[in-house]
Amino acid sequence: MLKAQFLKYTLNFINPSGTSRGVIKEKPSWFLKIHDTSDPIKFGLGECGPILGLSRDNIENYEVKLHELCEKINEFESINLNYHPSIQFGLEMALLDLKNNGKRILFKNDFTNNAKEIKINGLIWMGEMQFMYNQIKDKLNKGFDCIKIKIGAINFEDELSLIKKIRTEFGKNDIEIRVDANGAFTPKKAPTVLNELAHLDIHSIEQPISAGQPIEMKKLCEKTPIPIALDEELINLFNEEEKNELLQYISPQYIILKPSLLGGFKETNEWIKVASENNISWWVTSALESNIGLNAIAQFCGNFNNPLPQGLGTGGLYSNNFISPLTLNGQYLTHKNDINWETKSLIFDAD
Repeated sequence: MLKAQFLKYTLNFINPSGTSRGVIKEKPSWFLKIHDTSDPIKFGLGECGPILGLSRDNIENYEVKLHELCEKINEFESINLNYHPSIQFGLEMALLDLKNNGKRILFKNDFTNNAKEIKINGLIWMGEMQFMYNQIKDKLNKGFDCIKIKIGAINFEDELSLIKKIRTEFGKNDIEIRVDANGAFTPKKAPTVLNELAHLDIHSIEQPISAGQPIEMKKLCEKTPIPIALDEELINLFNEEEKNELLQYISPQYIILKPSLLGGFKETNEWIKVASENNISWWVTSALESNIGLNAIAQFCGNFNNPLPQGLGTGGLYSNNFISPLTLNGQYLTHKNDINWETKSLIFDAD
């Protein structure tokens, strides 16, 4: 018999971080703890981390759904989590952890055996020009040769000037530049943006227009001078048929996969299957998880031999994150088995 509990934990940003949805200073996550009543010492841990305004999670009844899940944990498959993908992700994570002896090893592969590194892109947060430029220089000094710049928050001409400045110092053979628009541009403005960026040897642009405009997105993907990656466009689809129809219709060059927003690893695997069948490349991205969620996503990435840099965080965003085996070596994420987890700040109610 299984028993489950959950705990809300607020992650505090070391530096307030700019996104297309404004500046954020903190990020709430709910942690799910599951153990077998015959062995209460061993437990699985999962992170449920919805993002307000982005994920399809029903935030208003979020804890109600968590209470329901904990009460019915022995019949969890009967609970509809379609509108709570981050809870589905946390549940899947906790069950995999428990299945593998509660040691935060969800997938046994070369990455978790410290025999494989995962190359990641360096994320550049939105902000004033000098702030963004300083971040870029810092990433380059640390050895990154692929950076992802969020655009659409300030004047596009200023953002374009910043990328031009980087390109005058570093050519396309020195640094790969991805940009993420988070749907910031209108269908009318987007072609101009794409043409401007094409002169700067941009690797790809994520979600140039907002999700839910498939006709306009299809037109862009057909004529774009730079590859387009779908991100938010994927969040509200529930089954393999819908996923296949979307990718066949829009035919993007890439898709971006965020397990906590898509509903876990099973759903992410389905997206990978559908993308492969349609000859569409992909990479995985974390979504502001703590090291607990990031650890699970990185281990999942370790199951594949995807040559593209993955969009994984580094654990350095939060002042109250958890010590974990995840270590950044230049632009490579590694899993150091000689580093122990430290999660004492997660204080669940006594069983």
